Order: sequence, then structure tokens, then C-alpha cells
Amino acid sequence: MSTPALATFELSPDHEAAAPPEARGIARDGVRMMVAHRLAGVIEHSRFDRIAEHLAAGDALVVNVSRTLPAAVTAISPRGEELVLHFSSPYPADERLWVVEPRLPAGPGTAPFRDVLAGDRLALPGGASIDLRAPYLGDRLWVARPRLVGSVESYLGRYAYAAGDWDMDAYQTIFGAQPGSAEMPSAGRPFTPRTLAALAARDIRVIPILLHCGVSSLEDGESPLPERFAVSEASAARLNAARGAGGRVVAIGTTAVRALESAADADGHVHAAAGWTDVVVGPDRPVTAVDGLLTGWHEPGASHLDMIEAIAGPSLADRSYAAAVAGGYLWHEFGDVHLILP
Repeated sequence: MSTPALATFELSPDHEAAAPPEARGIARDGVRMMVAHRLAGVIEHSRFDRIAEHLAAGDALVVNVSRTLPAAVTAISPRGEELVLHFSSPYPADERLWVVEPRLPAGPGTAPFRDVLAGDRLALPGGASIDLRAPYLGDRLWVARPRLVGSVESYLGRYAYAAGDWDMDAYQTIFGAQPGSAEMPSAGRPFTPRTLAALAARDIRVIPILLHCGVSSLEDGESPLPERFAVSEASAARLNAARGAGGRVVAIGTTAVRALESAADADGHVHAAAGWTDVVVGPDRPVTAVDGLLTGWHEPGASHLDMIEAIAGPSLADRSYAAAVAGGYLWHEFGDVHLILP
């Protein structure tokens, strides 16, 4: 369970980063960064383009190489209702099926569209359709059978719903190489070639893993969904070597934490692994393979807060969020970041 302060902090509209930093006159790597040190209990205020200064030679940053799909299309229900259909991920038990989320048509941030029924066939652009089969882990998501030519990924590339003022480049990280995420692994967004050069100059390693993010706009009380991940033999070996030499493993994003912990032993030794993970890190399931975390700021009630508490400890997590709210840090995938170190 989250601490009471983490569960009840309040945000105002001023805390929302509604536009990418580049559109606000700030470099992609120029967002604010709070640095929280667990053992010392110290909080520093910095900027992301100085991240290398807060790390040490031999540290390893674990980055998610999943690329964001344009994952939503317009749809029409059998009763003529207009909605937006978000594709989350293939269905773990049968990857010919997909997990999808019908939402109201105003785009991201709107409510789920719950006036659908098992058996409904939704009409999609280009003459395609999708059959809703059964609710998935509640009443918001559905297991569905796409009826279209080619793969879902290629179909989305042609017919994706255009929401908001930003093109897909705004929702990609420098690491995105393997398409598959319904929502951007946003902790990696501030990285730039300049940042990577500064890290390399200080002998800080960048090690890739993969986790395809499903829909992350979870409602209160919802746990993270099963997600596809892969940790290669080469990445596992590099991580174990870095830790064995005294380096710290810093996950870039909660997705990287989930992938690593799905491939790690109880003693933190990482193995090559791939498949679907349902690991949910929190106070009752602490990390073993991760020493630190770079992440964005998560909204009240988000399940990610349990992971923050597990890595930072309850007191530091509480004080960090209080300082972020008071200091005007920006939330959202285009917002500021939080570096938690041992």
C-alpha cells in the first residue's frame, strides 16, 4: 500500500505538461530533474542534461528499446456510436487476438466507452472491423478478433487516429527500435545524442532491454497488465558484470524495472528471458536487480507509486512528491523527471 501522502497528494492544472518541452522553448534534454538519494535522504534539484554528473563510472543505465505504435483508430459500434479504439497488445493466451480499449471520441484523457457488448463488431477505417469477444481483467478492456488485411501494426501505420497537436515523433524515444508499445516508455524521452555522449565520456554504460507497454492510463485500483518483454543474453551478461564490478543498475522507466525483475533471481542475478510478465513491483514485492530508477511523475492513485515506494523507501518517496508538488514540477509524458539513487 502507498503511504497516505503518496495516495492523497493533489495536482493543479499548472502541474500538467500539455506540450512537449520543444514546443515550450526547452530542449528535449532540458527538463527539470529531481535527484533523490535514498541512504542520505537528500533531495537535489537539477536538470536532465546534467544526469551524467549524478552518476559514476561503471554505473549501468537500462533502457527500453520499444518503439511506440500509433495505437488508436476511429470506430463505429453496431448501434452507430462513434468511438476511438485503442489497441493495447496481443492477447497473451492467443496472440491472434488483441486486447483493446474502446474510449470516447475526444482522444487521450477521456473516459472509457462502456456501452459495448460481447459479440459487437466495430467498423474500422479501410473496410476493416474487429469483433469484441469478452471483457479482459475488468469491464474497460476487451479481448477482440481483428478482421483486417496484414498485421495490426501495419494497419495502424495506415489508419491511426490523429489526436492532439503532436506527430508520432513526439511520442518516441531515441532508443525506440522495435515497434510494439501502445504508449511511450516516456522516462527515456529526454535522452539525446548529447546526453549519451556525456554518459559515454564518464564510462556510464547504456544497456538495452525490451518491454512493449500496453495501455498505461490505468484507473484507480487497477494493476499493470501482462506485457511482452525480452532481456537478451548479452544484456544480462553486461548487467551482471557491471554490478559485479561495483556499478549501480539504474532502470530508465518503470518498464525497464518490470523487464529486469522478470528476468532476475531472488539474489538479483539477471538471466536471458523473454515472454509475458505479470510481475508487479511494490512494497510486498521489492526489487532485486535494480539499484536506482529514472521515472516521470505519476498521478495520485497510480499503481506506479507502489514501485516508487519500493525503490525509494516510504519516507523519501513521500518527501520527493511533496517537494515536486510544491516546486511546480511538471507531470505527464512530456514533463519533468525523478532520479532515485541508492
